[in-house]
Amino acid sequence: MSSSMEQSEVIIEARDIHREFSLLRNRVPVLRGVDLQVRKGEAISIMGASGAGKSTFLHILGGLDRPTSGHVLFRGRDVYDLSAARRTELRADSFGFVFQAYHLLPELTIEENVLLPVMRRLNWIHQAGRYRERAKELLDQVGLGERGQHRPMELSGGEQQRAALARALMSDPEVVFADEPTGNLDSQTGELVLRHLFALTQDQGHTLVLVTHNEQVAERCDRTIHMKDGKIDQV
Repeated sequence: MSSSMEQSEVIIEARDIHREFSLLRNRVPVLRGVDLQVRKGEAISIMGASGAGKSTFLHILGGLDRPTSGHVLFRGRDVYDLSAARRTELRADSFGFVFQAYHLLPELTIEENVLLPVMRRLNWIHQAGRYRERAKELLDQVGLGERGQHRPMELSGGEQQRAALARALMSDPEVVFADEPTGNLDSQTGELVLRHLFALTQDQGHTLVLVTHNEQVAERCDRTIHMKDGKIDQV
């Protein structure tokens, strides 16, 4: 990590994160005391074998899944001290998500799917024109400028994932969380998605937290952490 990155502010901090799930009458530990600091503008990858807790940890960092114990701080404030409504606002305004599954709504056009993160805003009606221009700009940037009025099923898997990336960036989030974003794609298509992911997040100064099993993908990040048996094995 560069010296400037080391001096930048901590934007997300995980403190002693534990997560257990119930299985029949048993409690199954998935995370066993995870600590991590992520700095503003940093691209960090999380690697580990299947079952190591990578995706669970990412979901907890992103306010999607409450930890059994421990704290997640975003700009110094505990995410899970917020009400459910405020946490939803935080995810919509400050976080962007790209998952292995594209999660595009089939009844909406691609442009409408990209607009979803801002449609809940109070100024949506008055600022709809400006938001639509941003959605079109993002679709242009991921090579889908001519596909905005198409439905998801009219696009290939790689195109759908690029649309999902545009949606993740629509609200100009401070942090982008990506969970195996190329897991459903062939290597050539996945490479195109990754080029867009890294170019757009770096150009806009977004912080990127990326779960991957691919070492070549991880090497593109500023830092890689390795998880094993629900703990950070190596930073």
